[in-house]
Amino acid sequence: MTTPLIAVTMGDGAGVGPEVIAGALLDDATSARARPIVVGDAERLRTAARIIGREARVVAVDSVDDAVFEPGRINVLDLGLLPADLAWGEVSPAAGEAAYQYIRVAAELAARHAVQGICTAPLNKEALHAAGHLFPGHTELLAHLTGTEEVSMMLSTPSVKVVHVTTHIGLIDAVAKIEPGLVERTVRRGNRAITGSGIAHPRIGVCGINPHAGENGLFGHGEEETKIVPALERLRADGIDARGPLPADTAFFLAGRGDYDLIVAMYHDQGHGPVKVLGIEAGVNITVGLPVIRTSVDHGTAFDIAGTGKADPRSMAEALRQAAELSAAA
Repeated sequence: MTTPLIAVTMGDGAGVGPEVIAGALLDDATSARARPIVVGDAERLRTAARIIGREARVVAVDSVDDAVFEPGRINVLDLGLLPADLAWGEVSPAAGEAAYQYIRVAAELAARHAVQGICTAPLNKEALHAAGHLFPGHTELLAHLTGTEEVSMMLSTPSVKVVHVTTHIGLIDAVAKIEPGLVERTVRRGNRAITGSGIAHPRIGVCGINPHAGENGLFGHGEEETKIVPALERLRADGIDARGPLPADTAFFLAGRGDYDLIVAMYHDQGHGPVKVLGIEAGVNITVGLPVIRTSVDHGTAFDIAGTGKADPRSMAEALRQAAELSAAA
């Protein structure tokens, strides 16, 4: 069976994206799983390969059909948007514009089924905004480009998977935004993603908002009863095994030992913190609800080490593996 074609976007060229892409794509295991085509800047990738001390033939191609897949070769749809003197580890509007265009092209490739999935290297939100693209991150940008009204962010590690009800908004705004309909739709998207990965009847743990999930009204103002419980009742009536509201501080421990196949976090840090402690190197970000498979590394642009060869490519390699696996199953 032919391995899936995956568009790999280079992210912010001033960050570690080029280095982790070069490291992941030059790994022999990657070619056995997927046929990756980078949407980015060929010369930046050549520089990145030299920085990490790897031999690579970085070849600019005009289309997906022109790509040739063989060991040591990286195929690049070269948009040529980065200045030759782009500094490593600094916010650049030019890099922000390029990162946006990489995603736009990848979304167009996916829309016409030229590729089966998208795997993204990290972008820098400040640079993206400096270029005039006012999106909180990849998740919202891809939803806009694909005309998708609502999506969810899922973080996946070998020991736990987490889907978020809210993501890139402040905590006060997140609590205000959470309501039964949003909770229900998020759980359903997570349930579809997990069943699509081969688990027929996933066990889903749904976190509360307050400490101890409100402790029967002792903490908070009854948010669990008004915002979460009605959603769980509807989900269970439809046969979805959604349990909660659970105290978040124990939910992740229970998931880590195998009690749950998916945890539903109410806000960004409630889900991100435990996942990154459990293993950021093997963590992958998956956008669920899009009309195309999209995975990403579970780390940022790491400007402090960009251009030094210290970046760890394992999250990118895992993101590619999961993009290929999910695309093949779709």
